[in-house]
Amino acid sequence: MLNEIKITDFAAPELDIYARLSERQLLNLEGESLFIAESPRVIGRALDAGYIPISALMEENASDPQTMGILSRLDKVPVYTAPFEVLKQLTGFPLTRGMLCAMRRRSLPSVEDVCKNAGRIAVLEHVMNPTNVGAIFRSAAALHMDAVLLTPDSSDPLYRRAVRVSMGTVFQIPWTFLDRSPAWPEKGIHLLKDLGFRTAAMALRSETIRIDDPRLMKEEKLAVILGTEGDGLKNATIEGCDYTICIPMAHGVDSLNVAAASAVAFWQLGRKYDI
Repeated sequence: MLNEIKITDFAAPELDIYARLSERQLLNLEGESLFIAESPRVIGRALDAGYIPISALMEENASDPQTMGILSRLDKVPVYTAPFEVLKQLTGFPLTRGMLCAMRRRSLPSVEDVCKNAGRIAVLEHVMNPTNVGAIFRSAAALHMDAVLLTPDSSDPLYRRAVRVSMGTVFQIPWTFLDRSPAWPEKGIHLLKDLGFRTAAMALRSETIRIDDPRLMKEEKLAVILGTEGDGLKNATIEGCDYTICIPMAHGVDSLNVAAASAVAFWQLGRKYDI
């Protein structure tokens, strides 16, 4: 049964988690760790993955099929409804396609659990832009990556913008953060190798090989490591990897945005599953 609670004032405390709390505050909210999922499609993927909803927020009288489908899955969960004139004060609300849902975070799995049975994984080193993280997850899910690992200084995949840009694929592909101990990159790369992965750093070096090199396609387990948007990978990361790989380019262009580069690399290296 729908538990609808009507809101008429943007200052209502029920809107705090959607309108006034930062991502960091949501991580430590009265003993709970929460995140916000935006749009019925994304919320549906989170529910499919087993995430527990705390409350939802939507425009009053919304009746499109996707929204109604989500409401049917929110039995007894508080659903706050408000006029569009109230909700448009929420930064970015028009981008949400009319619905938000606050959900509980779950404990992160271990690196070993995430990598179990994986043949192709992506490792994000110091990728701090949530938009890029979300886009990389979407490409990873679509282009045959089995899991994603992130160094502790990367942006959280459950930040609102990352979830939105990923279209909810952050709920479909296994992921976790690498621990601060073992330290990245030295001990972290060693851990990947202990798990049976050969490692490939995306970087421009004299020993760089193309991403379509046959040796890469023959690797049963390969970890593709991508670096921060500005400086790329650390020297220690590159030096610790088995391969240094690059995307062949034209017109004197030397690099792509990390999200664009990830899509190209994942498509090529994920073709192992099509052969």
